Amino acid sequence: MSQAIPGQLPPYWTQSNDRTVNLMISRASTLAIALAAAWAAISLSGSSVRAEALILVEADTGKVLAAENAAQPWYPASITKIMTTYVTLRAVKEGRITLDKLLTVSHNAAAQSPVKMGFPPGTTVTVDNALKMLMVKSANDIAVVIAEGVAGSVENFADQMNRHAARIGMSQSHFVNPNGLPADEQIVSARDMAILARTVIKEFPEYDYYWHLPGIRYGKKVQRNYNTLIGRYPGADGMKTGFICASGFNLVATATRDGRRMIAVVLGAPSSASRALKAAQLLEQGFTSNPLSWLTPSLGSVESLQPVNAEPPNLREDMCGGHRKRKASEDEDDTAAIASMSSNAAYSVLLSALRTPAAKQNLLNDSQMGEPVTVFTGPPNKPDVPKDPSAAPRKTAAVDPKASKTGAKAAPKPADSASKSTTAKVDPKSAKTTPSKTDLTKAGVPKTTTQIVSDKKPSEKSAPKAQAKPAPKATDTSTKN
Repeated sequence: MSQAIPGQLPPYWTQSNDRTVNLMISRASTLAIALAAAWAAISLSGSSVRAEALILVEADTGKVLAAENAAQPWYPASITKIMTTYVTLRAVKEGRITLDKLLTVSHNAAAQSPVKMGFPPGTTVTVDNALKMLMVKSANDIAVVIAEGVAGSVENFADQMNRHAARIGMSQSHFVNPNGLPADEQIVSARDMAILARTVIKEFPEYDYYWHLPGIRYGKKVQRNYNTLIGRYPGADGMKTGFICASGFNLVATATRDGRRMIAVVLGAPSSASRALKAAQLLEQGFTSNPLSWLTPSLGSVESLQPVNAEPPNLREDMCGGHRKRKASEDEDDTAAIASMSSNAAYSVLLSALRTPAAKQNLLNDSQMGEPVTVFTGPPNKPDVPKDPSAAPRKTAAVDPKASKTGAKAAPKPADSASKSTTAKVDPKSAKTTPSKTDLTKAGVPKTTTQIVSDKKPSEKSAPKAQAKPAPKATDTSTKN
């Protein structure tokens, strides 16, 4: 029997597994060096070293693989929108709303701080389109649109958020708004966010695409997902970023490999690049088999972590103080991070180390993120043409005022500016005489158009008085943008 030589692996190990072991050691060493170098580079370029809240959890079992300050209360910022989406999908599941339900932008929603879609009050959008805008654009106005549409008010919706949080075991969480804008009472923890992520994955597998949309397209505008791991880190498939000065840069990230899904939560990172890197470190730790894992004490399940009774740290000075070269906005996610990630040498080294030898493509290429999905306002069966919301008033002004003067001379103008309109086919006939409702119906004109035309022009003599009232009716059909 062969004897093991001190300082060397036993022959039975090396003889059958030498190639596999060498490959594992080589890749592990490369990855470890890359992670260390990348993290060191980002740490040196960031602010002073301070504590963050971190946790890594297996999605299926809830087993905690790594944790640091995981039960420390924290301000959530826009990762709040995971709960907003969860409450909305629960309402869909319970039959209280549908994904095609039209929601209306209120004055309260339109007044929310950026980031937002910027739709004027009165604009309608389906629940489905609203959720896509919420998860990709992180639109604060759309969060309020959803809250008011699902529960009637922001306050009622917050009550629903808190009831669901208590039901699923988020014992440290409390919500007062659906978008995560600064509020002292808006509190979560890394532990609680991991519980929420597990819950949405388990309860709504059919809606999993909401968590990893590559981007949205509204008209000519394209917004990429703020989660810079999607399309760049192998297997990344969710979920949401967040930032306010008090919280720092937050991220709930998920990734799947070989049928295993991991959940990583990072709270309080000094930059969006560092939160993405730290999440990648955690996820890689979960996917990489550790032969010495039996030496590591078990951390139990995520639910078993004991909450810390403390106030959330306020990172305002660290995040938004005068020492920063580039000031971060208090109520916005770091939009510049997406562009800067591609030029970050340390991050490129990390992702290069994570690629398998066969994957030679550049994971920092935007094409790896996939095509953005198209979103629109209005009903699903008759969506508004996606345009910049600022163009909406011109559309209304071009039709109504000109069509409200005299019947004979004003008729050809609507035909030029809206040639696809049914009214345009009727107006030329009305230049000499005013047709009756019966005549127009026989001619194939819809009743709705017949009613508008007959109401507007009972006779040329009475036109000035009759035109003053019907004008708003035409306006109602052209304010969907």
